[in-house]
Amino acid sequence: MEMALEQELILVIDYGSQFNQLVTRRIRDLGVYSELHNPSITVEEIKALNPKGIVLSGGPKSVYKDDAYKVDPAIFDLGIPVLGICYGMQLMMHNLGGEVVASKTREFGQTVVSLDTEKPIFKDLQNQEKLLMSHSDKVTKIPEDFIKIAETTNCEFAAVQHETLPLFGVQFHPESKHSINGDTFIKTFIRDIAGCSGEWTMENFIDIEIEKIREQVGDKKVLCAMSGGVDSSVTAVLIHRAIGDQLTCIFVDHGLLRKGEGDMVMEQFGEGFNMNIIRIDAKDRFLSKLKGVSDPEQKRKIIGNEFIYVFDDEAGKLTDVDFLAQGTLYTDIIESGTETAQTIKSHHNVGGLPEDMQFELIEPLNTLFKDEVRALGIELGIPEHLVWRQPFPGPGLGIRVLGEITEDKLSIVRDSDAILRE
Repeated sequence: MEMALEQELILVIDYGSQFNQLVTRRIRDLGVYSELHNPSITVEEIKALNPKGIVLSGGPKSVYKDDAYKVDPAIFDLGIPVLGICYGMQLMMHNLGGEVVASKTREFGQTVVSLDTEKPIFKDLQNQEKLLMSHSDKVTKIPEDFIKIAETTNCEFAAVQHETLPLFGVQFHPESKHSINGDTFIKTFIRDIAGCSGEWTMENFIDIEIEKIREQVGDKKVLCAMSGGVDSSVTAVLIHRAIGDQLTCIFVDHGLLRKGEGDMVMEQFGEGFNMNIIRIDAKDRFLSKLKGVSDPEQKRKIIGNEFIYVFDDEAGKLTDVDFLAQGTLYTDIIESGTETAQTIKSHHNVGGLPEDMQFELIEPLNTLFKDEVRALGIELGIPEHLVWRQPFPGPGLGIRVLGEITEDKLSIVRDSDAILRE
């Protein structure tokens, strides 16, 4: 089994398009691992990642303006296949001697594109395809040694390629569902042009991550905060498969869980997977802190802070624990802000640890999207009804109770929630 850093990779450079995560997802869905990286990535960093192919994404800026995101032109000399999409194509043309200008006729929406299907990049496509266009700039001159391979009524250079090097640019968005046969085009690039095998699966992911976890942890111990939610459950089961009893889970029952949820966690994971889980009954402690509090945001903060205090207290009772496992997802990292996107939210799994908690982090899911985590859970043997259950945020029923939280109100909400789910 190859190590994770040696697995086939398509690198997507993020120039701020609303479709950037979708590009990465489409590639993964076709069986090839893909990652988003900032435009500031250097050629040396790219070499270290050793990608089979590079995608320059779309984006909202204009390549000829001062605030445009840049690319190191040396990328085009690496010998690695490069596909520029929309802004990415314009960036390639701009850097290699072409011209990009504001278009008098903008193209937005599904558009009929005429393709030169004799070119290998368009194999398995028709001479005319309906593809999504979304651009207000256009290429008016292509660099030397590039040729036109597609056009529309309003866009002379809808796609181009270098005559001898594996450099391609398309003005359309093949990753969009509005691009008919867009997946076919992407598959041709990653499989035939970039030479990927298309064998990235959750089964292979498990093998790779187990090897990484064992190498990182060695004979040391790992602590995991388990909530019963999908992310923490999959994290715990994966790590347990790698290191067995070296993992200890702390399950904080704050009294705000759904009906029977605490017992379910212990039964399914403690008994079903034979995991070492310490269950902490902290109901009275949480309700005491929440007494007299009606504001929803204040309740969230109290619950979040108290959870950390309880977890910290229990963790302090354990000895020789060096690692803390978290269920951070790829989207958590993306949502916490990149060079091309403002922070949507400061995610609770990114930078939310107390400063005095001296653990090394293990985040085995931090390259996966949510539905990939669910697929991983199924592959690990977690029952489908748990993997696909309704998401349940950390504050639990506490944010469903209007006004002050009391045991009577919790009981009513808990029973009504159970009836609704049944």
